[in-house]
Amino acid sequence: MHGNVGVELGRRVAAAVQAALDLPVSEQDALIRPSKRDGVDYQSNIAMGLARTLGRDPRDVAADIVAHLDAADIVEPPQVSGTGFVNLVLTDDWLAARAGSLLDDERLGAPPTDSPRRIAIDYSSPNVAKEMHVGHLRSSVLGDAISRLLRFAGHEVVPHNHIGDWGTPFGMLIEHMVDEGRTGSDDDASISDLNGFYQEARKKFDAELEFANRARRRVVLLQGGHQETLALWRRLVEASARHFEEVYALLGIQLTPADVYGESFYNPFLADVVKQLSAKRLVKVSGGAICAFPEGFTNRDGDPQAVIVRKRGGGYGYATTDLATARYWIEERGADDLLYVVGSPQAQHFALVFAVLREAGWLTGDHHAQHIGFGTILGQDGRTIRTRAGGSVKLVDLLVEAVDHAARIAERTALPEAERTAVARAVGIGAVKYADLSGDRRNDYVFDWNRMLAMTGNTAVYLQYANCRIRSVLHRAGAEPAAGTPVLLTDPRERDLLLRILRFPAACAAATRDYAPHKLCTHLYETASAFSAFYASCPILGADSPQVRDSRLVLATLTSRVLTLGLSLLGIEAPERM
Repeated sequence: MHGNVGVELGRRVAAAVQAALDLPVSEQDALIRPSKRDGVDYQSNIAMGLARTLGRDPRDVAADIVAHLDAADIVEPPQVSGTGFVNLVLTDDWLAARAGSLLDDERLGAPPTDSPRRIAIDYSSPNVAKEMHVGHLRSSVLGDAISRLLRFAGHEVVPHNHIGDWGTPFGMLIEHMVDEGRTGSDDDASISDLNGFYQEARKKFDAELEFANRARRRVVLLQGGHQETLALWRRLVEASARHFEEVYALLGIQLTPADVYGESFYNPFLADVVKQLSAKRLVKVSGGAICAFPEGFTNRDGDPQAVIVRKRGGGYGYATTDLATARYWIEERGADDLLYVVGSPQAQHFALVFAVLREAGWLTGDHHAQHIGFGTILGQDGRTIRTRAGGSVKLVDLLVEAVDHAARIAERTALPEAERTAVARAVGIGAVKYADLSGDRRNDYVFDWNRMLAMTGNTAVYLQYANCRIRSVLHRAGAEPAAGTPVLLTDPRERDLLLRILRFPAACAAATRDYAPHKLCTHLYETASAFSAFYASCPILGADSPQVRDSRLVLATLTSRVLTLGLSLLGIEAPERM
């Protein structure tokens, strides 16, 4: 039996269509969906589409499918309703047997993929010599969750943190370091100092022509491999790297220094990209620049849209670097798929880059490239979140504030101080991450402390607290139930909870397939809500009989495992107590 109930039902319905109508359909074509109708677990509306193809009444087609459906071991006798829905109700015996079998399955029925891919995923991507701000939160959190989901599905995931560490700003920064006498090896300024240092250098670059000219010459030295200049540049990169690591550790992001691939890494490949595109006759000179004009793209005036691969002055832009990056990961690192977790405003840029890659033959039919776009974090005023002074919110400051808010929740507990501190971190960071992940990534969302730290509703705190309550019950029970413990469905709320538990594999599959962590969040919330209803009506430790007690302990145990595993796939901790 496949771990995903909907997939297994889809296979059975697809076989019935083949037997009844001699039409080959896949399990996906069977259109199995959880039903919101009382007394019905799943529905299929495949008969509607087939009826249009066959020129028949959809109810008659549905009746033919039902007559040939071989699923008595899973479902009660199926029924046809409405305009041709096939209604499916899982048998209590099958549900109980599945529950018992999950106790010794650490994946909770979620099977690994049959076709693993090697996936290169680009996310976070801060800039050197600038402190990470709230604008880096979504890429980091979404990219990390998607990476975890893909790994859980059985794919090989290779993250790369494409940091901005090259170009004109570094000539400006290095020259300012020289002016300020901060060239000694013992001058180890913090990244916060560098943040202000960058602003000072930028102001001087804009106001002083002599300094700007020196900064531009310094860029030439940097690109030419001048040893003193490279040494100063490395100090900027290293100071930034330490800051990034601190933020990732606080945020629970799995990026490491080995995952950093700055723009400087791809710099040696840029000239060859232009050379190869020229050899393939995919570029031409326009306005002094070398440009590609991928088919199907036009600008506002209806003219072919240009992708500048070498600027008029001989320099390179983001498009060239992204072309070199994709080529490197496909040809040198053997990636099957390229994923870019970058804000939605860059959708047109990536569409153009992917088009050039395909025309150049670097991105073939065997490869998949996708821009995973996302919306903006808004303040209470509905605008991009800012500090009161109007500047960007530092990511470290936001995360520290989250932990401080959560500490007020932890203070209400009788936990030892060290455990309260750990809980505050888990709750605060979890709240920030879950608020980001629980909505459709394509949408903007309003950053609201009260909402994200609420102990009711679809929040991380609610899920964490529900899990702690379950762990408390299991602790008082003395031990978790053994695999094979019989499950008795004596109350509708038990059955509803078990159905939610068994839909965990489908939720993981949907979240992974669509790069949509919010689909897993929704499932976890629905599971926790179903447990709350079960807990309120079905005594566990005070059950009427030892058999019912043990059965309900199975449901509690499986619920805790769903919440704990599900939260971990989102990069969120599930503390035992809070």
